[in-house]
Amino acid sequence: MIMSNDATMKTPAQWTLDSPNRTLSITVLLHQAQDPSDAGRLAYFVSLAGEIRPVILPSPLGICRDDEDFSQDLTFEKAGDVLAVDQSYTMLTGKQRSLRDHCCEQTLTFRNPRGSRLQLVLRAYDDGVAFRYHFPETQPTQRVITAERTGFKLPLDGAAFAQPYDQVAIYAPAYEAYYGNALPVGTRAPYDMGWCFPALFRVPAGWLLITEAGLDGTYCGCRLEQYSDGGLYRLRFPDAREGNGIGEVIPRSTLPWSTPWRVIIAGKRLSSILESNLVSHLNPPSALTDVEWIKPGRVAWSWWSDQASPKNPRAQRAFIDLAGRMNWEYCLIDANWNEMSADALPELVEYGRAKDVGLLLWYNSGGPHNSVTEAPRDRMYERGVRRKEMQWLAETGVKGVKVDFFQSDKQNVIQHYLDILNDAADFHLMVNFHGCTVPRGWQRTYPHLISMEAVRGSENYLADPAFPSQAPWHNTILAFTRNVVGSMDYTPVAFSDALYPHVTTYGHELALPIIFESGWLHFADKPAAYYALPDAALDYLRRIPVVWDETRLLAGEPGKFVLLARRRGEDWYIAAINGQRTAQAVESPLSLLPEGRYQAVEIRDAEQPQKLTAGTRRIDHNDSIKITLQPFGGFVLLAMRLNN
Repeated sequence: MIMSNDATMKTPAQWTLDSPNRTLSITVLLHQAQDPSDAGRLAYFVSLAGEIRPVILPSPLGICRDDEDFSQDLTFEKAGDVLAVDQSYTMLTGKQRSLRDHCCEQTLTFRNPRGSRLQLVLRAYDDGVAFRYHFPETQPTQRVITAERTGFKLPLDGAAFAQPYDQVAIYAPAYEAYYGNALPVGTRAPYDMGWCFPALFRVPAGWLLITEAGLDGTYCGCRLEQYSDGGLYRLRFPDAREGNGIGEVIPRSTLPWSTPWRVIIAGKRLSSILESNLVSHLNPPSALTDVEWIKPGRVAWSWWSDQASPKNPRAQRAFIDLAGRMNWEYCLIDANWNEMSADALPELVEYGRAKDVGLLLWYNSGGPHNSVTEAPRDRMYERGVRRKEMQWLAETGVKGVKVDFFQSDKQNVIQHYLDILNDAADFHLMVNFHGCTVPRGWQRTYPHLISMEAVRGSENYLADPAFPSQAPWHNTILAFTRNVVGSMDYTPVAFSDALYPHVTTYGHELALPIIFESGWLHFADKPAAYYALPDAALDYLRRIPVVWDETRLLAGEPGKFVLLARRRGEDWYIAAINGQRTAQAVESPLSLLPEGRYQAVEIRDAEQPQKLTAGTRRIDHNDSIKITLQPFGGFVLLAMRLNN
């Protein structure tokens, strides 16, 4: 830590916190009184070791309450000791089961002219940094945050892969826009709603991903402003129009009070971004002691191929049969299932139980924050009604719920998510959020939160005529952005042509459950589409895990291609997708394989985009992958460890 605190100096006072292996650092600046325009203002920058230019250039800090201003005229009080955080924990979902939360932490305390204190809590990890504001005083009266001045200044010679925040509509906002593909830093968002978290940037020194974590119900979900002149991306609160105008835009709470973490994942290589678990680390440990009932798994899903099917018990039996035949754990019955007869659902639960298939049910989040008519609605909003419904579900034998259509990041809706999770835990119900906000690490605290949507996924083959042509490159960006921060319910592996036909190949679709991670893997297509696949592809879909022990990026570039490996036990699942309309040669050594021999099953595109070819061979860690992906194509390779 380097510190200068001489008030007579013209240069700012500064404090630097290094990561454990000193590959990353965050430096906080306090501008001195000799610079009247910046007197007492806080700023920060983030650096990678060995690089001349920071990955985050000097950027503003500061926050304002209704009763106190902590954005200017601050004076330094003290710097706390540098603490070593080093703890291990286990996840039930995500890109890696066994995790190590390892960082250096320091708290800097400042005072405003009225003597009130602001603490800036810093964390430096080897793959990123995080900071948050903390008000240490105790005050029972609720206070309001009127402005947060946090910004992120990027070099203008960088590129952004950022998602516009949805304009307000009946089904939006829901984090379902297309990501911008290598936009110049400083590009204005197309709508006044700004840019979403997470946002990925390529800068001369490497890569970084900006997001937030640790959102606990005392704050709204944030994003980035529409304008980023000079490369400065400023934080902003939700729009008043979100959620039918219900709820306040600005957050409020009693004191003491901590804001969410502002997170910058960074590294010289893209693997530092994709493989990071930093968002998870920045959340409290699991709130549950009993987790034996939480079972991630594969799911047969009827709605994509037949939107009327949730009302039809006979149709649901066909999908339960599919799940049973494929060894998938669940079947989801989607919107408007309540139109079935009263005895239909218990009968379907029993039918599924006989085939070792659990049932999941869809719900409208209900309440005044949305106007969507799909039902059942108004059963997940008010606490008494919600708990009565959940008790009935548990007694009936339903395993979990998919709750949809939240349409806001205001504080009241953030609290609604947490209320649902807390009540669901009491009744041993797993949860999947749709039409929702982007993950912020809740899966660590609430391990029964199995997945979240917040993505423009395969349902858009039914809704967006542009989606087929956009999906190939869009999919390659999602692996480096949205799916970095939490499980993503894209509902992949659809081969049939829906309203708007695919341009991706069968190999591309088959690769998606490896490229994309989700604790519930919803297979979108109809039974006949899967039964028509060759045996190797069917065996792969029976085997595909949803819980991973390790994730490794082998090669890739957002907007172009991804080559990714995930491990379960001693077996490796490797996949690639091509986001371009031209063939793409990909190669990588297989040195990640431990010593030993493996039986490899490779499934790739045939000459026709709607055909697959498969083969087997023996491989070891001295071998490599060398393949030419077809336009918009893909492939999978299963490397299964052989015993002696």
